[in-house]
Order: sequence, then structure tokens, then C-alpha cells
Amino acid sequence: MAGGDEKKSNAGGGDAKKPKAGGAKKPNVSGGGKKKEVKKETGLGLVNRKDENFGEWYSEVVVNAELIEYYDISGCYILRPWTMAIWEEMQKFFDAEIKKMDIQNCYFPLFVSPGVLQKEKDHVEGFAPEVAWVTKSGESELEVPIAIRPTSETVMYPYYSKWIRGHRDLPLKLNQWCNVVRWEFSHPTPFIRSREFLWQEGHTAFATKAEADEEVLDILELYRRIYEEYLAIPVIKGKKSELEKFAGGLYTTSVEAFVPNTGRGIQGATSHCLGQNFAKMFEINFENEKGEKGMAWQNSWAYSTRTIGVMVMVHGDDKGLVLPPKVASVQVIVIPVPYKDADTQGIYDACSATVASLTEAGIRAKADFRDNYSPGWKYSHWELKGVPLRIEIGPKDLANSQVRAVRRDNSAKTDIPRDKVVEQVKEMLDNIQQSLFDAAKQKRDACIQTVKTWDEFVEALSQRKMIFAPWCDEEEVEVDVKARTKGEMGACKSLCSPFDQPELPEGTKCFASGKPAKKWTYWGRSY
Repeated sequence: MAGGDEKKSNAGGGDAKKPKAGGAKKPNVSGGGKKKEVKKETGLGLVNRKDENFGEWYSEVVVNAELIEYYDISGCYILRPWTMAIWEEMQKFFDAEIKKMDIQNCYFPLFVSPGVLQKEKDHVEGFAPEVAWVTKSGESELEVPIAIRPTSETVMYPYYSKWIRGHRDLPLKLNQWCNVVRWEFSHPTPFIRSREFLWQEGHTAFATKAEADEEVLDILELYRRIYEEYLAIPVIKGKKSELEKFAGGLYTTSVEAFVPNTGRGIQGATSHCLGQNFAKMFEINFENEKGEKGMAWQNSWAYSTRTIGVMVMVHGDDKGLVLPPKVASVQVIVIPVPYKDADTQGIYDACSATVASLTEAGIRAKADFRDNYSPGWKYSHWELKGVPLRIEIGPKDLANSQVRAVRRDNSAKTDIPRDKVVEQVKEMLDNIQQSLFDAAKQKRDACIQTVKTWDEFVEALSQRKMIFAPWCDEEEVEVDVKARTKGEMGACKSLCSPFDQPELPEGTKCFASGKPAKKWTYWGRSY
């Protein structure tokens, strides 16, 4: 599992000595006085390689690229501004889209009373091992311990029961942006598996199942767009098995990603139809137009900061982070490259003018004018942080009225006339976004293997593949598959049955049981 244990990686020059990112304040270079010493040493290179030691590489990247810092409580991490900017870009998109669907934001308390938490038996059993409890206030034991929310169904639904009385109170569609706590004990990994994380969770109630079913898929499509259009990560939309669905729900849909370097699937986001189970437990009833009593149909859906970990794993390389332009807080970094006896002020002015024109065009650009670091050091620093495009301006560029653009994803260099900078940079950023998605999809697709028999399945699993196989859709068969594949790397399970189902020829047998197959399903080890 990426990140392995809680060991801090202090590779790559040490986090404590790293400079603060990109002061954009333009220095006055015309004055005299003692010249500042330019630091030549970089100390920025990663010690671990992605293909050789993925877990340590991942731990090193998330710290050295200034996404997180380790905290003194295991499994908890400080999310630094570079991370929050990525989260905010996704939040901006998703929040606007759900508001178009008449979903409103709200906030419910972090604490849950034990009586309410335990009301839905299957639900609480699914979360029980992860629930953290408050048992003391100062030195006094609490008479009744209070749970910290692992998710908010049981926090919110007693109030849905209060607010929903008649058909005019429906639909009720709420979302909250908040943190949740799940006290994971095995292999905490930044973003992927942590004890506290940020997410949004939507909770909606409808008069009919048809309305609930429709919303489940509408939300799932937004999650696909977050991954594919913003994070440039290909995902598969599908339905979870009965064994893997949300505890207490009717059915679960998900978007599933895959990390080729580890051969593991990763559940990207989930959209659940809860059916009427929670409505029954919490008495969420209403009176319809005819005066008849009915029970609400409910959904819940969520995506979290796990998205950022998936992005690091899929796109990162041996130089560090690689950010898709749509989520990068800095899309273009402009770096002056003054040589000896160059018109340094002219170069700085050109950098400022370039940033101004890009910013005016809606591109997130900044200049790195720090004068105590060499241009080469700055290149490495911003590459480590994953900025999609670097613009260099030196004496030759100034003389030729051009800039040099260098892509982070493939290191391609292009000279651009200064009067065409905005137009060509926009084009390059779009191209980088698409190229990252295409490369990720090509790698993911190369890892998918279709199998028909158990022997083929075992062989594909040993090669760390994402396996596509015909299945009889029986729970005990999936339990058996998990038991038979248990090993050092963890058991294999169903990831999802895709909505886009290929033809299943008559007489096709289940790969695991030999019984008649009912559907095609993706299988693999997962995070």
C-alpha cells in the first residue's frame, strides 16, 4: 500500500530547509550594494523512484511537493495551501453543479449520540470498528460517550423526519462540506486512508424511487467529470456488488480508478440509493396528495480529498508532482534567467508584463523573483510542485521579443512570440490537460485483462492486472474469491460491474464458480 507505515520521508534535501514558494514581489535590481549570494545547491531531487519503490516515492512526493505535512497523531495530516487550492478548484465546480440541481448547503454537528448511531443495525456494524468516541470532559468521565461522525446519515435523518411531513416538503436535498473521522488502524496513507479527511456528503429525500434513481446517476456523472475533466484520470462508472455496497443502503454506484504502478483499483467516489431503509428506521414519512401515508426514498453521495491522492499516484513522476492545469493553483510559473551583464531590469519587467497579460486572460500565473536561488534551482522546485507550464525569459528571449515555454508533463520546449503568449499558453494548457488524460488512459487500459477461467484469473492477478470477468453475481462466490486470493498483497474483490456491459454470449460460465454468468465485472486488489 502506498505510503506504507507512518515513517516520515526526509529525503530530497529536508523539508525544514525548503524555501517558501514563489514570492512574486519584484525586486529592485537597479540599486547598488552587496550582491546577494545565489544558492547553487538544489537538494530537491527525489531519492525514491516511482517504478522501484512506489510507497516511499509517494510519501516523499506528498511532503516535498508541499501537499501535506505529517502530524504528531498517526493517520492525521496537515493539508497545506497547495492541497487546499486543488480541493477548492474541485469544490468550485461541484458546488456550482449541485446548486443547478436545487441542492442546498448546510452544516450538521460533528457529534453523534450513541442511541441515534446504533439505530440502523447494518449501518452501524459497517462503521463500528472505525468510530472514534469522546469519553471524557476534562478529568470527568462522560455519563454517555459521544461518537464523532464517520458519516452523517444518523446525524441528519432524525431531523429529516421532523422537517418532512407532507409531499410539499419533498424533495429535500441537502449537502454539507465537512470533515469526518474514521479511526483507521491499518497502514494510514496520506489522502488515501487517513483518520480525518475532508469531503462533501449529499443527503436527499424523494417521494418516489424513480426520482432517487435518476439523481444517483446524475451525481455519479459529476464525479466522473471531476476525475476525467479536472484530474485527468480515467474512471469506470458502475454498480457495486451486494457485498461491497454501502452498509444499510439499497445499492451503491461508484467511479473506479486504477493505479498501474501498484496494480490496485481505487474507489474514486460513491453515489448510493439508500432505498427506504433509513426512512423506516427514522420514521421519515409523508402524506401524499391523496392523503395517503408514504415513506421517503433516500440517497447519499460523497467524494473526498482521496481524489488528490489518486491524482498524485496516477500522474506523478520521478521529478515529483504533475498537476493537471484545471486544478493547479499556479498554471504557469514565469522565471527570469538573467546572465552576467544582461539587462536584468528589462528581463524582470518582461516577466511582470507576461504574468499581467496571462492573469488578465484568466490564467493562474505568477513570477518567481527570488534572488537568492538560481534559475536551475527554481526549475527543480516548480517541477517538484507540479506546475504545468514554465516560462523562462533570458537575454536572448528579451532581444527576440519572445519567451520560452517548457511543459511539465513531457519537458517539451517552445519559443513563443510575446504578442502570442496568451493565445498559445491557453492552447498548451488545454493540450497538457488532454495529454495527461490520454497517457493515463493508455496505461490503465494496458492493465485491463479479460479472463474466462479461474486459472486465467489467478495468472492476471499475479501480474497486477485489473481483471474483467464474467460472474454469476452470487455473494458467496465473491466471499470465496476473497478467501482464495488472500496473501501478502491482500485479497482480491469485485470493484464494480460497469453500466457499459459488453455482450455476454449465451452459455458463458462464471470464472470462479462455473455457474451461468449474469454480468461482466471488474475485479482486483484495491486500496
